[in-house]
Amino acid sequence: MKSNKNHNTDVVVIGSGAAGLSLALSLANHCHVTVISKGDLKEGSTLYAQGGIAAVFDKKNDSIESHVEDTLAAGAGLCDRDAVHYTASNAKNCLKWLIEQGVPFDVEFDSKGKERFHLTREGGHSHRRILHAADATGKAVQTTLVSQVQAHSNITLLEQHNAIDLICDKTSDQRRIKGVYVFNRRKDRVETISAKFVALATGGASKVYLYTSNPDVSSGDGIAMAWRAGCKVANMEFNQFHPTSLYHPELQNFLITEAMRGEGALLKRPDGTRFMPDFDDREELAPRDIVARAIDYEMKRLGANCVYLDISHKDKDFIIEHFPTIYAKCLSVGLDITKESIPVVPAAHYTCGGVVTDFNGKTDIDNLYAVGEVAYTGLHGANRMASNSLLECIVFAHAAAKDILSKIKTSPQPPQLPEWDESQVNDSDEEVVITHNWHELRLFMWDYVGIVRSTKRLERALRRVELLQQEIHEYYAHFRVSNNLLELRNLVQVAELIIRCALERKESRGLHYTIDYPQQNDAPQPTILKP
Repeated sequence: MKSNKNHNTDVVVIGSGAAGLSLALSLANHCHVTVISKGDLKEGSTLYAQGGIAAVFDKKNDSIESHVEDTLAAGAGLCDRDAVHYTASNAKNCLKWLIEQGVPFDVEFDSKGKERFHLTREGGHSHRRILHAADATGKAVQTTLVSQVQAHSNITLLEQHNAIDLICDKTSDQRRIKGVYVFNRRKDRVETISAKFVALATGGASKVYLYTSNPDVSSGDGIAMAWRAGCKVANMEFNQFHPTSLYHPELQNFLITEAMRGEGALLKRPDGTRFMPDFDDREELAPRDIVARAIDYEMKRLGANCVYLDISHKDKDFIIEHFPTIYAKCLSVGLDITKESIPVVPAAHYTCGGVVTDFNGKTDIDNLYAVGEVAYTGLHGANRMASNSLLECIVFAHAAAKDILSKIKTSPQPPQLPEWDESQVNDSDEEVVITHNWHELRLFMWDYVGIVRSTKRLERALRRVELLQQEIHEYYAHFRVSNNLLELRNLVQVAELIIRCALERKESRGLHYTIDYPQQNDAPQPTILKP
């Protein structure tokens, strides 16, 4: 692209993780694609995903229906069965596509010396069906896809660009996407990109919480932009807290994969006794919401700063072979996981709700798509099962690409878009306002809208969010945009959606647990909000 403020392309993909890059690669042989990355191309949640991707490769002992039933059970009665079956049915072909791209999944040899993929098991799964690349599957996927998109002549990559807002045609009853405003961080200016199609692949919103396993870019941008543009969102009350994030001052936000529990690691109190048998028959292999609440309960009951995950009873070579990244990271701060337990705490990890889409990734706005963690497809229900997240990215990226390509030749070029108007704003003179509001938001979301909730806490959080929104709206109206301002604006919007969804659900189910409604309703429905 030239160094002007107005650009034109066929498809804009906002986000450069597994969903966005898979979509771009699936489109690029047939049209021009522009990928917007808020930070560096590799930076995002995909890079840090340690577990694997679920798919049925062992037909002798496993089945698609078993994958479906396990997902429905983990989703606590709120999954869309059709969405689950669609995802599980397309899983193997999508994994084969990743393998063709060059993702180096681990292999082993059977008793006859024949090579096969090594399948591991994680919480909620009844069989070994997780393909993985040691304990750094996300890194393998991200690195492979980045190398492919960088080599493709039909893909333009814009790093250090923040999407600000979607541009829609509002002259008809049905809104239609026209493009997007983006903040070019390198040139410190706002630019416009017009496009036939726009796809949101911005990931989740776990940065709204004080403690999270997610990188800084996970600020709910796509969800907030879609909501402001007029899209429905659903099930935002279901934010998954990963049970085991490393508790150490020198390695904050470092995730300890669930696959470690799948390979025999045990959760223990500070005195060395186990506690998961007291909470669930599946013990350490219970779904994440149950494990996270059990840890939260034990920490509060004991007044403990953390609990411990112990795999030291396994053979040293086994541990290092299966978990080399975790072993090396922990060893870098003096913790030898082959000899001692790992201190862990829960951390906000995954946004199960999002922008409402169909099975093609289509939203309420014509030619606007949402793929991956940003979307609500019905797959996850009230709780995401391990290793279904990267799978969802690939399955629905392929579905969206197929739908876009079926329309792209007949879709008209978007009109020239108006330039961003900064004539009435100034440079900020009080950045401390943004910093203070950022910290306040994440703190009260952790305290009031965390693993265990109450109506009083939620109402208190909503009042605080409404005040913050007023302050941020005034700030946004008077000063030039910046990265921190844009992220804070989106986080506050997403926080409101989380709180409103949580207040509407008068029961405890999956990842949403409230002391005021501890029971489950007989006929649960998704929580759908309309602008």
